[in-house]
Amino acid sequence: MSEARIVRAPRGKELNARGWQQEAALRLLMNNLDPEVAKDPDNLIVYGGKGKAARTWEDFDEIVNMLKELYSDETLIIQSGRPQGAFKTTKDSPRVIIVNAQIVPRWATDDIFWELERKGLTMFGQMTAGSWIYIGTQGVLQGTYETLWALAKQEFGSESLKGKWVLSSGLGEMGGAQPLATTMNDGVGIFIDVDQTKIDRRIKGKYLDMEAKSIEEALRIKDEYLSKGKPVSIGVLGNAATLYRKLADMKICPDVVTDQTAAHDLNLGYIPEGYTVETAEEFRKSNPEQYRKEVYESIVKETKAILEFKKMGSKVFDYGNNLRTRAKEGGLNNAFEIPGYVPAYIRDLFSIGSGPFRWVALSGEKDDIFAIDEAIKYHLGYDEHLVKWLNLAKEKVKFQGLPARICYASYGQREKIGLIINDMVRDGKVKAPVAIGRDHHDTGSVASPFRETENMKDGSDAIADWPIINALLNAISGATWVSVHHGGGTGIGNSIHSGFVLVADGSKEAEEKIKRVLNADPGLGVIRHADAGYDKSKELIAKGVKFKRPYFK
Repeated sequence: MSEARIVRAPRGKELNARGWQQEAALRLLMNNLDPEVAKDPDNLIVYGGKGKAARTWEDFDEIVNMLKELYSDETLIIQSGRPQGAFKTTKDSPRVIIVNAQIVPRWATDDIFWELERKGLTMFGQMTAGSWIYIGTQGVLQGTYETLWALAKQEFGSESLKGKWVLSSGLGEMGGAQPLATTMNDGVGIFIDVDQTKIDRRIKGKYLDMEAKSIEEALRIKDEYLSKGKPVSIGVLGNAATLYRKLADMKICPDVVTDQTAAHDLNLGYIPEGYTVETAEEFRKSNPEQYRKEVYESIVKETKAILEFKKMGSKVFDYGNNLRTRAKEGGLNNAFEIPGYVPAYIRDLFSIGSGPFRWVALSGEKDDIFAIDEAIKYHLGYDEHLVKWLNLAKEKVKFQGLPARICYASYGQREKIGLIINDMVRDGKVKAPVAIGRDHHDTGSVASPFRETENMKDGSDAIADWPIINALLNAISGATWVSVHHGGGTGIGNSIHSGFVLVADGSKEAEEKIKRVLNADPGLGVIRHADAGYDKSKELIAKGVKFKRPYFK
């Protein structure tokens, strides 16, 4: 592909397709590859190692053409990033069904998958890359914010991280949310990355405050801001294995330690110690076997340092990037002494149907997002934590591509927000329809034993019925498109997950779909956790919520 090719989603009210459902899919597919949004748009890579929006540029062009021609009672089938045809269905059916990277379990290994991908037979869709609902780094920002807020409450008995400091690494498309999430929680943070361009991008995007020229300078700045009680985020160029080891040897004890390199991807996600991005690429091509060996050695070295921080008193956690698994594969048998963030801090939210809900202004107008912010604060003003988040997001989040907002919202709240948005489209309070969706990292849509479903109360960590049920239920409830993926977040063989998008166009039909989908989608999460024995889920069901009371233990 020519480097001059730049993809950006259309804006405004003019349709390029036969209806707003198809138009939304078209715009969000394109938005995923906007240079402001995507990690490597030239190669169709959106985020998370090699998470792609389409298998090839020819496939992308054909998807675009088919979406433009698709009728409002037809369904387009996307098989691992390739359009395979469209079928006559109904107006209430999804306009698109997407399935990415499904491999029969016996063959679901990294080596087999990536060989099939190399042959052009499949595609890694990550989570929201191949399902066309990625919204840039903001997409994980609130999850990181909520995790750190819950940690502050649980570990320090505080509503913030004021007076505390965080050490982490990885400033890529997901990890880049960490600095801003830390300062939004009034904390101080030092964030390491081996890639100067990522540090520069996070400073430019206002996710990172500044860069220190050395770890020693970063420590001095950290101490200065802690003494003043002011938040700040500091980037440092370097390898996490090297600098974590150095800090551990210095007996430096951060208050909080984690990591968000793309360690799940051994080929691209983690640069081994002693290499730059450029020299690592040469090494990877010339000797892939030795390259992997050195990646494992570096991951083990970093993880050992994290365990030492834990012994010194740091609050440490794995942030769902499979660091512990890779360290154990590399020979560190006690890697799982580091707790996962979901069972440690987020599961209480999942148990009440709360998770990373989001919406995108198809108009391209940021004022549409701000108007929705205000309407939600008015109607859901009783939720002080939600209101605080919306205020912080408006003040601090720089939009990437089409303006969007993410907001952890629970069962009941999601349906209310969807209806508020649809009414605003109907009444002309926003300039065009709005696409509503969520991350696949959600309450009832994922089976991922190293992350979302780690240490389930009943041992059901690896039960993958739930994401399949979720996709089917959302499809028959009227979602505009649904997706089922394999491997996102923690790598091939480690997760199955599903997502959806629903278009609020102001119509009565959209209102009915919102009532169905935004009840069923989080409601299934409540049922899933009730079945696993979580009391908060059982209590919510006992209050007489809309879904039929299930049997639960």
